[in-house]
Amino acid sequence: MTYVEDELNSQPECWTRAAADAARHTAALPAAGERVAIVGCGTSYFMAQSAAALREDAGLGETDAFAASEFPRGRTYDRVVALTRSGTTTEVLELLTELKGRTRTVALTADPQTPVMTAADDVVVLDYADERSVVQTRFATTALTLLRAHLGLHTDAVVADARAALAADLPEGLVERTQFTFLGRGWTVGLANEAGLKMREASLSWTEAYPAMEYRHGPISISTTGTATWMFGRAPEGLAEQVRETGAMWVPGALDPLAELVRAQRLAVAVATARGLDPDRPRHLTRSVILAP
Repeated sequence: MTYVEDELNSQPECWTRAAADAARHTAALPAAGERVAIVGCGTSYFMAQSAAALREDAGLGETDAFAASEFPRGRTYDRVVALTRSGTTTEVLELLTELKGRTRTVALTADPQTPVMTAADDVVVLDYADERSVVQTRFATTALTLLRAHLGLHTDAVVADARAALAADLPEGLVERTQFTFLGRGWTVGLANEAGLKMREASLSWTEAYPAMEYRHGPISISTTGTATWMFGRAPEGLAEQVRETGAMWVPGALDPLAELVRAQRLAVAVATARGLDPDRPRHLTRSVILAP
């Protein structure tokens, strides 16, 4: 078993622990009414998108998500949350250093022996969700679970769905598809983006991700018999039928959307294996992006 397989299989246990620990971190995490920005790079940025949408939709305060390198320096926030598995990513550390003394910051990380421990005002360490694989799975979803629990939006049903996602076979014929499109709405747009990234990283697949309503505004034109279109959450009315009419395979999101991401992670590993690739060592990638001065 590869590292990434072992790590993605451990997600139900990691989520259970994160949800149970959320109350301990209340002081470090955003309070209701605060204006908040959530930042990250790569996978962490997509988790930030989902967390920001969840918080704002819950009526807990204006919440934005940015790639750390694109943070708008002219805006004012009560708190900035940084997601960084490695604790060493250059863009995140530079932003936290710049905000020191001006804006309250908190970092969610997996490694307590890294520069982020002093760069942020508060730190939440999820070391039990750290990973050996370059490809992120459990740290990202565990960090999002912690934030969902902090918002009061996590239930035991999410963990049950994750176990179901690990136990059930992938849809027949899915691994053989040559192009994958992931769709989301609201907070699940970030999950769709992350599913696409997992497929690119692990299996070198041609993947795209869109807000579901935008898919009909051009992207559906590339759908064909070799395409699989996967919906995270409830689909807009009529979209499934339109996709099937193109000859593409429609994959509905029957589980909690975060559990659907677990299914997509499994697909990425399965496609990589079918193509003779090592999902633990994706081409041109490293665990952390550290830029030279």
